Amino acid sequence: MEPSALTKAGSKQEEGFGVQSRRVADLGLVPNLRRSNSSLCRNRRSQYLFNSCEKENLSTWIPENIKKKQCIYFVESSKLSDAGKVVCECGYTREQHLEEAIKPHGLLSNEWDPKKHVQEMPTDAFGDIVFTGLSQKYVRLSQDTPSCVTYQLMTQHWGLDVPNLLISVTGGAKDFNMKPRLKSVFRRGLVKVAQTTGAWIITGGSHTGVMKQVGEAVRDFSLSSSYNEGEVVTIGIATWGTVHNREGLVHPTGSFPAEYIMDEEGQGHLTCLDSNHSHFILVDDGTHGRYGVEISLRSKLEKFISEQTKERGGVAIKIPIVCVVLEGGPGTLQTIYNAITHGTPCVVVEGSGRVADVIAQVASLPISEITISLIQQKLAVFFQELFDTFTECRIVEWTKKIQDIVRRRQLLTIFREGKDGQQDVDVAILQALLKASRSHDHFGHENWDHQLKLAVAWNRVDIARSEIFTDERQWKPSELHPMMTAALISNKPEFVKLFLENGLRLKEFVTWDTLLYLYKNLDPSCLFHCKLQKVLAEELERAAYVPPVPAVQMHHVAQVLRELLGDFTQPLYPRPRSSDRPRLLLPVPHIRINVQGVSLRSLYKRSSGHVTFTMDPVRDLLIWAIVQNRRELAEIIWAQSQDCIAAALACSKILKELSKEEEDTDSSEEMLVLADQFEHRAIGVFTECYRKDEERAQKLLIRVSEAWGKTTCLQLALEAKDMKFVSHGGIQAFLTKVWWGQLSVDNGLWRVILCMLAFPLLSTGLISFRDRRPQAVRGLARVRAFFNAPVVIFHLNILSYFSFLCLFAYVLMVDFQPSPSWCEHLIYFWLFSLVCEELRQLLYDPDECGLAKMAVLYFSDFWNKLDIAAILLFIAGLTCRLIPGLLYPGRIVLSLDFIMFCLRLMHIFTVSKTLGPKIIIVKRMMKDVFFFLFLLAVWVVSFGVAKQAILIHNESRVDWIFRGVVYQSYLTIFGQMPTYIDGVNFSLDQCSPNGTDPYKPKCPESDSTHHQPIFPQWLTVILLCLYLLFTNILLLNLLIAMFNYTFQQVQEHTDQIWKFQRHDLIEEYHGRPPAPPPFILLSHLHLFIKRVILKIPAKRHKQLKNKLEKNEEAALLSWEIYLKENYLQNIQYQQKQRPEQKIQDISSRVDTMVDLLEMDRLKGSGSMEQRLASLEEQVAQTTRALHWVVKTLRNGGLGSEEGAPTLAPQKVLEGQDPELDRGQKAEDLGDAYHINARHLLYPNSTVVRFPVPNEKVPWETEFLIYDDPPFYSADRKDKDLMDPTGDTLDPPLSITFNAMDGFIDRQSHHGIYMVRKGFPLNPMGRTGLRGRGSLSRFGPNHTLQPVVTRWRRNQDGAICRRSIKKVLEVLVVKHALSEHWALPGGSQEPGEVLPRKLKQVLQKEFWPSFKSLLEQGTQVYKGYVDDPRNTDNAWIETLAVSIHFPDQSSVELKRLNSHLHTSDPGMSVRWQVVDKRIPLYTNHKAILQKVAALFGAHY
Repeated sequence: MEPSALTKAGSKQEEGFGVQSRRVADLGLVPNLRRSNSSLCRNRRSQYLFNSCEKENLSTWIPENIKKKQCIYFVESSKLSDAGKVVCECGYTREQHLEEAIKPHGLLSNEWDPKKHVQEMPTDAFGDIVFTGLSQKYVRLSQDTPSCVTYQLMTQHWGLDVPNLLISVTGGAKDFNMKPRLKSVFRRGLVKVAQTTGAWIITGGSHTGVMKQVGEAVRDFSLSSSYNEGEVVTIGIATWGTVHNREGLVHPTGSFPAEYIMDEEGQGHLTCLDSNHSHFILVDDGTHGRYGVEISLRSKLEKFISEQTKERGGVAIKIPIVCVVLEGGPGTLQTIYNAITHGTPCVVVEGSGRVADVIAQVASLPISEITISLIQQKLAVFFQELFDTFTECRIVEWTKKIQDIVRRRQLLTIFREGKDGQQDVDVAILQALLKASRSHDHFGHENWDHQLKLAVAWNRVDIARSEIFTDERQWKPSELHPMMTAALISNKPEFVKLFLENGLRLKEFVTWDTLLYLYKNLDPSCLFHCKLQKVLAEELERAAYVPPVPAVQMHHVAQVLRELLGDFTQPLYPRPRSSDRPRLLLPVPHIRINVQGVSLRSLYKRSSGHVTFTMDPVRDLLIWAIVQNRRELAEIIWAQSQDCIAAALACSKILKELSKEEEDTDSSEEMLVLADQFEHRAIGVFTECYRKDEERAQKLLIRVSEAWGKTTCLQLALEAKDMKFVSHGGIQAFLTKVWWGQLSVDNGLWRVILCMLAFPLLSTGLISFRDRRPQAVRGLARVRAFFNAPVVIFHLNILSYFSFLCLFAYVLMVDFQPSPSWCEHLIYFWLFSLVCEELRQLLYDPDECGLAKMAVLYFSDFWNKLDIAAILLFIAGLTCRLIPGLLYPGRIVLSLDFIMFCLRLMHIFTVSKTLGPKIIIVKRMMKDVFFFLFLLAVWVVSFGVAKQAILIHNESRVDWIFRGVVYQSYLTIFGQMPTYIDGVNFSLDQCSPNGTDPYKPKCPESDSTHHQPIFPQWLTVILLCLYLLFTNILLLNLLIAMFNYTFQQVQEHTDQIWKFQRHDLIEEYHGRPPAPPPFILLSHLHLFIKRVILKIPAKRHKQLKNKLEKNEEAALLSWEIYLKENYLQNIQYQQKQRPEQKIQDISSRVDTMVDLLEMDRLKGSGSMEQRLASLEEQVAQTTRALHWVVKTLRNGGLGSEEGAPTLAPQKVLEGQDPELDRGQKAEDLGDAYHINARHLLYPNSTVVRFPVPNEKVPWETEFLIYDDPPFYSADRKDKDLMDPTGDTLDPPLSITFNAMDGFIDRQSHHGIYMVRKGFPLNPMGRTGLRGRGSLSRFGPNHTLQPVVTRWRRNQDGAICRRSIKKVLEVLVVKHALSEHWALPGGSQEPGEVLPRKLKQVLQKEFWPSFKSLLEQGTQVYKGYVDDPRNTDNAWIETLAVSIHFPDQSSVELKRLNSHLHTSDPGMSVRWQVVDKRIPLYTNHKAILQKVAALFGAHY
């Protein structure tokens, strides 16, 4: 109905969905496409160039699977090219054809036919396309390429991630003007929605119109964003034959890259590609210069992509699609109409011009007010240049399409910048998708679930808060479990926080199955995943003969966690026994929702009765987040934990261990930073606890945490080396209390030493005790309490050790006899007691870690290594000493051993607050000394060798070589100059000429006659000066500088380090026997009897590790949780009080106020204009009314109604939101005509109806152009049961209308209908199509709809209620090929009572009984049915009868259930809860609503 010129222009200007003409090819046609979408999205997106292997694969795969189109027969066209050359009908010149195409073909006709004369060939244009340095992907393909092949190319070979959303941008293909603010808002919103949701943007790809706007938006984003924000996928689908300079893209084996030159000035009627798109699909039909070729392929591709399912985190969603419209012409209107018809939501940007503004202007009006005249007015305003070309038929068509578009308001969203509270396009797009999702019919809560899936997939928590978690829907915590799993796996902490705020309880969420599923979906790039895989590989190697176990079990996780936490912890997840192996309800590796097979929702339903096997589900989730280094997620989960201090310290330990093995430097640094943050959290909570109650806070330190492997907070902090935590004042106070035992910390050290030397003073009250019981009790109890204090044991051991060293020194210097004296025997006995003590420390295993682990732990301490070395050296010296010939070497060895025993004193002094930090500084400086010695050795050896070689000739004595090279050179640094360095002090008496005297050095090079030195003295002096310059001045000052730097660095943390290391000494003497060596042997004997003979296991003292009773522990943890909340609130308050945060808050508020003022100004101006226009109209009407009144009074009569003006109804303000105005739907009086019967595309055919707007539906209304609408009567298999086909010239004369025609009832429930030219007329008006259509008969086609209902009951038999009203269940049926359920009724065979569909689901024995039920039923509706199969001459009328079973024990109901049986395997039957959201046909839902109203039931 459009002129050809307009059709061409429209196809050139618009890009769209098009009409789906056929089904896409089966996936099976393409190899390897049956892989899941999750496997497709795992491929990382390649950034710029393929490597050589990928190029080779692409160069092979594309020509095999993707074709181009080539004209193979040259037919000269009457038109010439732009250059004046002769061209073929395809548009290409003779030179651009193949040789075969220009040869004469006798068998081919002279008329060019694209079906015969265009052939598919392997494509020759693909690869990378470069625009001035920017590289993108492109491919030339045939318009008949299956969508699955194109999709495979994009996802597998181009490496694109499967999208979460598809945005199809359509509109004007010519440049148009937009307001700067609207342009900015559109660009920002479009890119934001694409970037945040992971969407694909599809456009026409050319550098004009709306495609140019999209490209510039992507360009601006790319220039302003960082690399981590990712790129926006923008796919341009253009026609190959309309691309300017496309010759440079052709290369048979692919172009890597192909340079593309944009030449807008010389493009003529062609277009250039837009350089800001990331991918190009160039559609080829073998022609040149013809626009619109890509529309069909684009429509099919978009439909195919929207049918794909993306699975992430156990949640599968179909990829949603939305159409965004800017400006546009006739083709854009068709695009919008097709999109709305196929259920695709559309967002129309008001203010962009033309079609977009026409739709936006009328979208808020009732359908009855969208008239032909109104549309004509709008077209005259917005299409000024083209308005003269619009015919009456075209205007009618536009009116009909716009009415159909506006009628489905749930799919239409108008974006009005600055109005109705809309500020961002991205929000409008996502709201449109959610609104469209809400309009779909679903069973139960599937609709809300689908919306939540979309929000999670888009990662738009703002949309979820504003659109989903509202008062309209109350979510049960269990309904959020699948989405919570998806949010965790996808690392979307904001959604996790949102779900927790809305009542999700982690204790119910975390089950064995959930935890296993989470660990099976670990991020493959994280280090923990690699360690877990190693554990699995090792287990498979060990158990090669055993059948393979499931991939990941929790004891595997526990094994890796114990490596990270340390062997002092117990396994967090015990290895299950074969009898109670945990049930795994999930198939691996894929889980889907709303698809066949096991789903996450079914998982939670089935596992709802399971008791969580873990004692702390929050701990399990926290560990899962920490091992993947997910900071925000871990912080949110930690805030939910109860044992929060231990959890924070354990996280710190895990992160520090992982950072040691992490190869990525950035990840390692992030782990260390996060570990430090958790340490600060532990400090913060402990500080709050310590301020409230010191005693309870110290209980938290030593409480045995069952959840963290039966360890304590103090142990975790020590193992994690959290020095800041251990150096906390509260912990140091606790350690001091442990150090003093039962003694009061106020006792002076001189009192302790005095009582040690004279313990009877204990009875005098010189020493005070912390506990009053020893204070009150005299005698033995006070002595035991005093000598069991670690501080007393320490000082006794110091006195003992000093005594041992004094005795050892006395024996070495004074009393070392050939046969050992009694003093030496005492030393042997003393050392034996020291050996026994070291063995006790080695074997002391209160945590039952095992001897091997204890040995590793023992030898990890430097001082233990020093003790063992000293003991072994003593044994070696003693062995030599007892051998008469080795007495002196034995004394030497023992003398060296004395030095090692003296070094042991440094460890003893670490407890001192004065000496301890200095010893730490000395230890750190020793590292500097070792590095310095390496540099010094270079100079010493180089100078010594050079000096020795110059002065001495062939010295063969090794000892004197060492003295000359190393010893003398080293002493030179300290000022002792070599004797013969300059020959001044040369004397033969002090040297040996031949080097034969072992006690004299060999003489330097000298004259044999005069005995004077002949070596070059000037050279040796210069070498000496240089040597002293570099060693004394440079190196020594470097050493001093290194010491100074180390001192300054260590000095800041020396106090922390000392406080941290102080614990080791305190713990050592806390568990040490009270008697000092050698009397400690008595304690060892006592321990031997207890452990070996009496088998009493070792236990850690409660003062360092205490297991509390359950009630006490629960109260302590509750107190800790309360103070943790205080700490978090304080942190938030402090952050808000920071100046930077205050400035940011003020700035955001100012921006918000500016936006609101701007919106109010725009909204106010628009509202004012509308109000003024309305006021002018009312004033005009009032003026006319007054004029009529005056005229009537002058005539002296009451006047007549003929000239009286009528007040026009007030128009709806254009500022209203049409999407939310539910009062303006199809229920409007002006929209009461049949709607489905006027759909332009007749179902199951290619027939298009004549457009009939609402105002032209009644037959009484004049419609001059409706003189010859299309005629259609379909052929059916059951020809015996249908009327003759007939045509426009041959009406069915043998049929009797408005009466019984044999067994066929041709009477209408609405009375007598008109018959014109032998054809009956639809009593409801025009439909746009004549004939019988696909119905059986002309005139009314009667159907019967039995509505079989019963009350829905719970397990107790009580009737279920919703909002006080009772709930019904209805019997429905469904065919396998249909998406909707239906009532079990339909057409009847002549003379039959029961419908055919009912007979298919009901056994024949029950048919007579059901007939009697129908006779007893209640009629709820009788009349016309608005069906899309209706025509002007044939329509459907139905009779709906309600059959209700009020009693569940009814015999007839039981018989009905027993006789329900589908004879057709493709047919399903079920009882369904009556609700307005169930997926039922619209006509059937209207009948069902009447039945619900009849019984006062819920609907």
